[in-house]
Amino acid sequence: MSFIKKDNQMYYNPIRRAVLNHQMIEPGDRVAIGMSGGKDSTSLLYFLDTIRKQQRLGFDFEIVPISLAMGFEMDITPMQTFVESLGYELEVVDTNIAQVVFDIREEKSPCSLCAKLRRGYLYTRAKELGCQKVALGHHLDDAIETYFMNFLFHGKMNSFEPKSYLSKTDITLIRPMIYLEEKEIIKLVQREELPVIFNPCPVDKKTKREEIKHLVTGLSAEYSDIRQKFIMGMEQGQAADFWTPSNV
Repeated sequence: MSFIKKDNQMYYNPIRRAVLNHQMIEPGDRVAIGMSGGKDSTSLLYFLDTIRKQQRLGFDFEIVPISLAMGFEMDITPMQTFVESLGYELEVVDTNIAQVVFDIREEKSPCSLCAKLRRGYLYTRAKELGCQKVALGHHLDDAIETYFMNFLFHGKMNSFEPKSYLSKTDITLIRPMIYLEEKEIIKLVQREELPVIFNPCPVDKKTKREEIKHLVTGLSAEYSDIRQKFIMGMEQGQAADFWTPSNV
């Protein structure tokens, strides 16, 4: 795996800033990484592994990669090989999520139930393995897309938090790549030839989120800094500032 000077500016400095700004990882933490086989979770492991081995946070922490076997026909060998090449063992959790969502429940809009079930399995196994934190591969584009989905479909003006404590499972959920744009992650995956496993889900690329992704892409063509303005607004804004007093 290569390393170029711009990687600090493009990847590692934003991740380090996100981790430290939100106290995502602390000395001695045991951090589970949810591995789907997609580009985002694979990149997250790549980044956090480098940060840990190079002591970029000034302290040590542990990494525990966890993958869920969803019940689809899926060859995860490339992901396992990649994880092992970094010195870890991939923890694979067997589930019947695909059967529940598509066969038993026959969900017409399956994403919500699927996400809920995946989180349950992931958090439970992470806790069993002694992890205090669970890291997910959500990036800046995911955050802004979630904002628009909440606004357009639910009338809510918010997105997910960079860090949130889950009292039911006693797990803290973290998103270290919250400041990274998806296009930059894609560039790294291509440059480093990181393994990306085909997603066999029958509704992949056919969801409302995909519609919102196209909306954000269109907006960014007109307003190139929309993603950075979004994260600035989300971190600096306050609910009390939303309704501006009228002078009329």
